[in-house]
Amino acid sequence: MPTQQPITLFHSPHTRSTGALALLEELHAPYSIHALNMKAGEQRKSEYLAVNPMGKVPAILHGDALITEQVAIGIYLADLFPEAGITPAIGSALRGRYLRWYVFYAACFEPAVVDKALKREPGPTPMSPYGDFDMTFNAVVSQLKGGPWLLGNQFTAADVLWGTALSWMTGFGLVEAVAPIKSYVERWNSRPSVKKVAEIDADLLKAQGR
Repeated sequence: MPTQQPITLFHSPHTRSTGALALLEELHAPYSIHALNMKAGEQRKSEYLAVNPMGKVPAILHGDALITEQVAIGIYLADLFPEAGITPAIGSALRGRYLRWYVFYAACFEPAVVDKALKREPGPTPMSPYGDFDMTFNAVVSQLKGGPWLLGNQFTAADVLWGTALSWMTGFGLVEAVAPIKSYVERWNSRPSVKKVAEIDADLLKAQGR
């Protein structure tokens, strides 16, 4: 069976791959970690560039399948373990909204936040992948008001991506912690997977001498 094949996560502590690690924990999936010391530049060495030519984490290897990009990894892993109960099935009424918000993060929200943080103009609205920051930000806030989770009462794998990202963004002041976001981040950070990932990352940092 495909799920019985080993899953290797290429991971570096306190990076985007933290979300992928948290998802593996939420899915109760068997996995191993190939740790990279990004401070030492291991992500730019030829061995890892053969995995991801972009030199970024996360990446996963599952049997012969090599997947990069955090949204693709999230969707792939969540579909691989439907028994975990955090993946709306194809045909489910939630499936379309689930995919929409998964992709919205990478296609709209993160680009909008990065442009704002760097004080870059997004360009004319017809050319911008997200329109404008306020519209993008307000869309997320409005969605979270229907909580407790992104899709309402049902926690899904998309919440792993958004919970991890919003925790980081509010922590660094990149996104305002308005009430719906603040309460959402608090709920996410109370999950056991977050504590487990923090312990794993602390051990990895110690092993890397950081």
